[in-house]
Amino acid sequence: MKNIYFIGECMVELRAMSAATLHQSFAGDVYNSAVYLKRCFPQVTTSVVTALGQDNLSKKMLERFEGEQINTQLVFAHDSKVPGVYYIETDEYGERSFIYWRNDSAAKKVVDFLDADALEQLCQGDMFFFSGISLAIIEESAREHFWKVVTQLKDAGVKIVFDPNYRARLWNSIEETKEQYHLAFTLADITLPGVEDLTTLYNVHSVEAVVEYLEPYKIEEIVVKNGPESVVTKQADTLQSHTIIPVTNVVDTTSAGDAFNGVYLGARLSDKSISSAVQLAAKAAGAVIQQPGAIAPKDIFQLAMVEAGI
Repeated sequence: MKNIYFIGECMVELRAMSAATLHQSFAGDVYNSAVYLKRCFPQVTTSVVTALGQDNLSKKMLERFEGEQINTQLVFAHDSKVPGVYYIETDEYGERSFIYWRNDSAAKKVVDFLDADALEQLCQGDMFFFSGISLAIIEESAREHFWKVVTQLKDAGVKIVFDPNYRARLWNSIEETKEQYHLAFTLADITLPGVEDLTTLYNVHSVEAVVEYLEPYKIEEIVVKNGPESVVTKQADTLQSHTIIPVTNVVDTTSAGDAFNGVYLGARLSDKSISSAVQLAAKAAGAVIQQPGAIAPKDIFQLAMVEAGI
């Protein structure tokens, strides 16, 4: 059985239902990806590596992980920190705006829990996934240890997967981001960048330019996402452009990229071709953006994926 570890942060999601009503859920880029992977590929052991608190919301979040069949052996409990919180609104086009409260987030301390026993377990994995958000929330003092862990995993034969997922507000400077992303690209076996993320950082404005920028890193598998327009992949010397049929009924674009990542990686772990993995991932993203919130209702999502042939 294949297995994958997602390291990062899950947050308490507050979504506006009306002027006076909020809907509370749980979401976060790596958690979202883990959920959609597991829903589509239940045979893949899917684990989240994070830190929560010991408060009631943390307990409910852990219950939600388990309800989605996510492995929680490496979900740690910090004795004084709590989960981060975000508030989300969407406009008439499904585009999002956020307010965050995450300064006291337990997930910032997750690297402190990665001891020898945790590392031994991680080394049994097939893939280890982290994002630009995962990197940004790790405390600067812990980053050296994080990179040692990633290097050890790569040396053990675990495929390292990185999605840049750039959020400027989480970083002190672009220079800091570039330094950390350079280390990530150097170690990555698979990367899933969006054109928009790399445009801001490296002044590249097309999928072709992104592939060219990443060429010196000799990354085994590159998957470039360009919104609803297309996906371009590069494996070894094979460059492919994949046409994506855009969704017209866009309700909420939250976690579209996360769903794509999770289903793509689940498909690859299930020995599907790159082309098939892209099409399934695009179908998942399309299903998600037709529902409000980061995590679509399971029955609606499952029906959409059955219709997509998964």
